[in-house]
Amino acid sequence: MSIFDELKTDHDKQRALLDNLSDTQGDEAERRTQFNVLKAQLQAHATAEERYFYSPLIKQDSTVELSRHGIAEHHEIDELIETLERTDMSSPTWLQHFKSLQHKVLHHLEDEEQGFFQQAGKVLSSQEKSELGSKYRSEMNEQGI
Repeated sequence: MSIFDELKTDHDKQRALLDNLSDTQGDEAERRTQFNVLKAQLQAHATAEERYFYSPLIKQDSTVELSRHGIAEHHEIDELIETLERTDMSSPTWLQHFKSLQHKVLHHLEDEEQGFFQQAGKVLSSQEKSELGSKYRSEMNEQGI
């Protein structure tokens, strides 16, 4: 599968995890479980995506700004996750922070799928798309995701 297929597969998982977490309440075991799964998925995805998608694209003039923007959004997502970890899950504040995280992640995924993938598709060869997809999936598998 190409890097785009692999990323889209994980983007769909992230959307489902966000939906599942939205359906939880208070400081219950299910919320903790869903949050930990989402956190692991987002962190592993960001690392592998930066390595096997953004890294080759940041070297190209036509995709350097989009790459920087995507990496910056990963850092914003990391900060929101850290804020959620420090916040009592049963408080209304936790839900507000989660909604911010959900909005940021969904915005990021849409940016990539609706814009960046098209730009990257013009820069990467078919062979590169396939090789990067394999390397991305291998890293995700190594991380247990």
